[in-house]
Amino acid sequence: MSVEEALAIIDGLVFAKTGKHLNNLQIDLLRQVWQGNRYSAIAESLDYTEGHIKDMASVLWKQLSELFTEKVTKNNLRSVLARWEGKQDNIPHCNVKNNYNFIGREKAIDKLHFLTSKNAKIIVLQGEGGIGKTTLAQQYFQQENFEVRLEVLMAKESQNITSIESIVEEWLQKDLGEETGKEFGVTLGRLKRQLERRKIGILIDNFEPILDKDGKIVEAHRRYLELLRVLADWKVQSLTIITSRDRLCEADLNLNHYRLSGLDLASWHEYIRYQSISFSPTCLETLHRIYGGNAKAMGILCGTIQTDFDRDLDTYWRENQDNPLVEIDLKNLVSSQFDRLQKLDLNAYNLLCRLGCYRYQELSTITKGAIFALIEDSHNINPQYLLESLKNRSLIEHSQGKYWLHPMIRSEAIYRLRMSCEETKVNRQAAEYWTNSITNIEVLTDAIAAWEAFYHYVTIKDYEAASRVVLKSRRDRWGRFLPLGTSLYRMGLLQLVLTGITQIIEEVRDERNYSELHNLLGDLYWTSGKIRKAIEMQEKTLDTASQFLDSLTVIPENKRDIYYFKMLQVDSLLSLGLYHLDLWELTAATEYFNRVIDLAENTPHHSWAEKATVCLALVAAHLGEKDKAINLAESIVDRISFDTANKYTGRFAYFLQLLGRTFLNLDNLELAEVLLERTIAFSQESNYLQIEAKTLTSLAIASRQKQDYQLARVRHLQAIEISYKLGAKCDLAEAYSQLGLTLVAMGEMKAARKNFQRAIDLFQEIEAPKQIERVLVIAAQSTLVL
Repeated sequence: MSVEEALAIIDGLVFAKTGKHLNNLQIDLLRQVWQGNRYSAIAESLDYTEGHIKDMASVLWKQLSELFTEKVTKNNLRSVLARWEGKQDNIPHCNVKNNYNFIGREKAIDKLHFLTSKNAKIIVLQGEGGIGKTTLAQQYFQQENFEVRLEVLMAKESQNITSIESIVEEWLQKDLGEETGKEFGVTLGRLKRQLERRKIGILIDNFEPILDKDGKIVEAHRRYLELLRVLADWKVQSLTIITSRDRLCEADLNLNHYRLSGLDLASWHEYIRYQSISFSPTCLETLHRIYGGNAKAMGILCGTIQTDFDRDLDTYWRENQDNPLVEIDLKNLVSSQFDRLQKLDLNAYNLLCRLGCYRYQELSTITKGAIFALIEDSHNINPQYLLESLKNRSLIEHSQGKYWLHPMIRSEAIYRLRMSCEETKVNRQAAEYWTNSITNIEVLTDAIAAWEAFYHYVTIKDYEAASRVVLKSRRDRWGRFLPLGTSLYRMGLLQLVLTGITQIIEEVRDERNYSELHNLLGDLYWTSGKIRKAIEMQEKTLDTASQFLDSLTVIPENKRDIYYFKMLQVDSLLSLGLYHLDLWELTAATEYFNRVIDLAENTPHHSWAEKATVCLALVAAHLGEKDKAINLAESIVDRISFDTANKYTGRFAYFLQLLGRTFLNLDNLELAEVLLERTIAFSQESNYLQIEAKTLTSLAIASRQKQDYQLARVRHLQAIEISYKLGAKCDLAEAYSQLGLTLVAMGEMKAARKNFQRAIDLFQEIEAPKQIERVLVIAAQSTLVL
């Protein structure tokens, strides 16, 4: 054995036991000892005193003696390692380079290889809790070098199961770099195309909470079945592994079930020897039989024996052989470990129970900060000591500074937390941690982490606090302050926010939050193409805000409420005008925009009046009221587009493209293109895809007016592609109708007819009869009959 091989073995064993590698001095010391150098020569070579080197060596030999379960000294280091290596050769499947948290699964890996060679697309790994299903799946994906790995951990409680819409949205946005659609079918289609092009590994972990007694997906989450149908399609290159204690029995799914058994005795033998635990073969065989080779049971037993029984399995057994645990299952082993921890270290026990409050789903791990946040109310307690206590007993999983609970441990922690009087307090502490730790929303993971607070408040039925999470404003990457719900849906997680708000909104009693939630819901429905539902939400906001304003008198203490509810009032009116504009209900839109101006002009809400003026100019242009449109457009253009400090570009980006569209309709092509180019630059810089698509449609119209039909076609197709990805039906329908007009100008009448028909089909889905009439008129004017 070379010195480098010896160092690799020793460092690997030390790291597996302590989580820390050898330091530089220990490595240098071992290297020189291996070469036979005396302590005096080592001290001189390393520029230390001989006494210091001897002290360091004494600590190291003691540590290695524990690892190898025999005395290690400077003189016998080589022989100890040789004997240790010989023992490994006599243990089946043993290899010093093995992952000792993953032993004895060679046959299982071979079985997965066999199933995938037979073109299996979904494999259900079935087995009892703690058997090692998740570890096997993760190890397989790691070995096979999948291009992308996607995971979802199902909640232990059915009421906390994440909607499949939210999961697929996050996969596309966060992991696959693609925009989601505003309808689940569109989103699934995009996921399927990714799965067909790329080698993707998907783990759906702990599936049984979503299954009924017959093994079918429960009615409330039947949409998971739609995802599974996509994952099972023969065209996809992906492999999905589902772990579950129960069998999945959906007749129309092509599934491959594989029941995982416990580890064999040789694997337990290897693992326990590696942990430097002394044992008698008879005692080990007994425990292996009792726990059926369960992998998690093996880890828990080793943690207990190392920490509390001086690494002696026989001592543990003598104390526990008459315990009823001998007759029962892993759940009771977990429970007994909690009981023992409660007696030995009450503070560590309390922390473990509190850790059950975290979800480990969208964010599958937590940091030390999240752990320590749960014990900030405890005084004279060393949090690091408590964490080490849990790690040493295998009660918390950890890797590279991230922590999580095994599902069996978390299940028991949740139960005990609920039985205590601490559930409400602990969930509040966790929620406050997530809220306070995320100060800016710059990337998607920031928004997801901030949203975790929402779940904690829902768990304790504090719906008012949950609503404040949705509405809390933070600075985004462009310096704007946006509510968390708005940031999330603009980043593509519309369904996550929609599901969350609808879950709590009828429980919210604070009139301000209730109104603002309806205001946000309106935009969510509008964005997803459900305009009639969006109108209903904004009308509720408007009613609540108006009633509240009517009940207030103008006194100093009410000024803040008056400002806030008037802001909601004018914002809802403006939104209603925009919704009716998309439906081509121009008279109604005009009425709403005029109401905004009447309420907001020359008030603290004047910017809403400016936005409404832009909208009125566009409506007038659509109605052929040219003089009115010109007057309105020219009265507002300088104030929202040419500010020297460039303050308004972001705030008015949506309305700037409307103003550009207005000047197009007024044949002021030069000014229109200036405004639209400013808008397209901002939208691309800030990733405002919806604004980019709308602006591209307008720029395509400008190109058509200049008779540059090829450039117009390119811009139309770009707008269509973006709108399709977003699922923005109104924008997509308008893009199709304008492409139809360009194709008419190019003489491609057959292609034009197809695009007009696509626009009509979309407007029918939106329930926009006025828009259908408009497209029919456009087509008729082009001598096309649809």
